[in-house]
Amino acid sequence: MGIFNKTSSPNKHRTVRMWARPEMRVTFRAEVMPGRSREERTFTVKQVRPNGRVELHNFPDEHREGAFEPINFLRDLTK
Repeated sequence: MGIFNKTSSPNKHRTVRMWARPEMRVTFRAEVMPGRSREERTFTVKQVRPNGRVELHNFPDEHREGAFEPINFLRDLTK
């Protein structure tokens, strides 16, 4: 009865889009933390969870990509 057996194909892997890396700096959107400057809303990624959320250094809980401003790799190179 081979037609009723479900075998997983080795090519069926779920790919997760990696939007952040450990030690990367991320900035919460102003709507999430109103009244705070950009420096007060910027934190460093401690760990990226398998579900795509991140844990931050010196800030509780885990957070999703939508809570942060879009990543701008050139922002720190403005000198």
